Amino acid sequence: MSLKRTPTSNQVGRDVTSSIPASAEGVFGLAGGFSGASRSSGIDRPSRTADDGELDGDNEPGGDPELGGDPELDGELARIWPRAVVHLDVRSNDAHTLYAVAIAQSLLAAHPEADAGVVLPAIMLHDIGWSKVPPDEVLEAIAPGGGREDLVLLHEKEGARLARAILAEAGVPEERTARIVEIIDGHDSRREALSIEDAIVKDADKTWRLTPHGLDTVMDWFGLDRGQALLLCSSRVHAHLFTDAAKALARGLAAIESANLWPERVALELP
Repeated sequence: MSLKRTPTSNQVGRDVTSSIPASAEGVFGLAGGFSGASRSSGIDRPSRTADDGELDGDNEPGGDPELGGDPELDGELARIWPRAVVHLDVRSNDAHTLYAVAIAQSLLAAHPEADAGVVLPAIMLHDIGWSKVPPDEVLEAIAPGGGREDLVLLHEKEGARLARAILAEAGVPEERTARIVEIIDGHDSRREALSIEDAIVKDADKTWRLTPHGLDTVMDWFGLDRGQALLLCSSRVHAHLFTDAAKALARGLAAIESANLWPERVALELP
């Protein structure tokens, strides 16, 4: 089912769009920019005023301060993304990454102590290493009833190597680059979290599997129906999350997908 973006009817019969708020808690990026409601970016910035001529959004893309964004961090992410996406054309990793960035943003809102300037570049770059794994072997690395730990480790090592170069090109300072690369190199294979930033990256990556896009993707990876995909993903997600926010989000996503599969819901034949 494609994403519904525009209405097919107006059942109330009048225009109510003037009553829609310009922003709302939990919604971010609609005005452009990845950083959304981040609390801390780890970027040192001088205070700015309107007299500086830097508050009109012309110097860096996105990051409207009134919507909670961080213009400096958005500038970094805008430089990182085009360098990352060329490595993400493997097993829907491009869309997976964008959803994981959004989930990480949600978790950052629950953890203001975490450094968004580490979390968001790390989650944006975490899977670029799969581009260096032979395409016909990628899914064998994570297939049910099997798995190739050597390929998982290879994608982490290659991802860390590629990420270091991309971060340098994007102008990310070395101290923060080291923290980002450390998270990428072990984001799947390392069972413990090194920091709250590492925990958020791990949780965002795993929680994606229970999203509609995640289940759609896993179904086609392994030839599963939606119920089978939900069982597989749930078995690989809930017990492996670190933050309470991610655990709650994952339970909610699994509950919604469970309801989608109830015979009563199927019988309604609604979109």
